[in-house]
Amino acid sequence: MKKQQRLVMRTVILLLLLAAVGYTIYSNFFTEKARVKVGSTAPDFVLTDLSGKQHRLSDYRGKGVFLNFWGTWCKPCEKEMPYINRQYSTYKKQGVEVLAVNVGETKLSVQKFVDRFGLTFPVMIDREDQVMNAYDVDRLPATFLIDKNGKVKKIITGTMTEEMVKQYMESIKP
Repeated sequence: MKKQQRLVMRTVILLLLLAAVGYTIYSNFFTEKARVKVGSTAPDFVLTDLSGKQHRLSDYRGKGVFLNFWGTWCKPCEKEMPYINRQYSTYKKQGVEVLAVNVGETKLSVQKFVDRFGLTFPVMIDREDQVMNAYDVDRLPATFLIDKNGKVKKIITGTMTEEMVKQYMESIKP
């Protein structure tokens, strides 16, 4: 009797494992992931900034959005942040918003970075990499230029000069 119960239990466990493996293979290879590309609608998200305010991308319709993914350990990110901050002070008045998304670091390390560079735009932490994954970001820095209608106008990976930041912000002015 006990042997029969163990056999049934083992069979159930084996079937559950096989179902899990089958689902994983199916979802990774047979479902198409929609890649964010130029011309597509930017995936909406809600993240909270360092001061506790929530930011929903769709709330910025009508404005250009300079969506930047970065990390405190990323030297190119560190180099371009002052450029982004300086240009933001000019372009904010012209309808361009900067949303800086840190990729899962601690609030303390992000706050220290923000304070060190005196950043004035909203800085959020993507704690579980959900936004980073939605945008298919695989290297930093990565910037998505989003127009007033919520469409991705350009995707930039790698370091930007201050002149590039200025031109990109100019290109998404509403």
